[in-house]
Amino acid sequence: MIVSVKNLVKRFDKIVAIDHLNLEIEEGEIFGLLGPNGSGKSTTINCILSLLKYDKGSIEIFNKPMKPDAYDIKKDIGVIFQNVAVFDELTVYENISYFCSLYVKDRKEVKRLTEEAIKFVSLEEFTKFYPKKLSGGLLRRLNIACGIAHKPKLIILDEPTVAVDPQSRNKILEGIKELNKQGATIIYTTHYMEEVEQICSRISIMDKGKIIATGTKEELKEMISVGEKIKLEVYNMNEEAVKEIRELSGILSVKYDNSLLTIKSSKGRNNLVRILEYLGAKEIKFSQVYTELPTLNDVFLEITGKELRD
Repeated sequence: MIVSVKNLVKRFDKIVAIDHLNLEIEEGEIFGLLGPNGSGKSTTINCILSLLKYDKGSIEIFNKPMKPDAYDIKKDIGVIFQNVAVFDELTVYENISYFCSLYVKDRKEVKRLTEEAIKFVSLEEFTKFYPKKLSGGLLRRLNIACGIAHKPKLIILDEPTVAVDPQSRNKILEGIKELNKQGATIIYTTHYMEEVEQICSRISIMDKGKIIATGTKEELKEMISVGEKIKLEVYNMNEEAVKEIRELSGILSVKYDNSLLTIKSSKGRNNLVRILEYLGAKEIKFSQVYTELPTLNDVFLEITGKELRD
């Protein structure tokens, strides 16, 4: 077991930020911690790293108790926080070299690892640039390079793609998958459900300081009743027709707004067929039929009653 968290409680005065949280992360996983802003993701990470004192519970990393002075454990951890943490007075190369040298003492090895990290995040053209001259996306890549240059076994990324352009986001996500292929276990926190669906092998959904569901994306989607979301452009539809569709077998909910008919159906076949047959029988004209499989946002909505982005 790479990370084991048992019965973790963290309070800030009367506010319970982490509420009896349990978490286990296996070697080789890209583990996603998904939840809205304020759900407790970053607080959990800070407790795991012993950057915050917690009120109750136990934390082990690499099967050893994690403590503030557990430097034998920390040397094998790389951390990339949401807020970029680099030195403005150092160049790209100097920043990466400095952070690498905190863990690696051999100068030749530091140089090799620094150059490898620069290549990994595609900053070869910017080695002499100072951070203030970098775009937001390039600055994020520098931050990642500083956190992974020493080849840690466990890499923790806390919201690494916030406020970056799509090209840099894709570069970061591809880099995370490559780090995992090279042997690193990854903990990835985010409120972007698309990202965890894209890269994570297992996911915990978090809300109000609690883990409310854990599994692969397929396992999480199997936990809910929604099987398919169907959208149609429908013209001149009245309330009676909406009511009758709502009463069809396998239909969970129906919404009609500005000519868009949105239907959530249960798992099973022929839900779309029944809807189209009804519209045909009633001579209701429609166009542009879309179907969507359930998303992690649907999982979150059904379990908590609110949207993941709320």
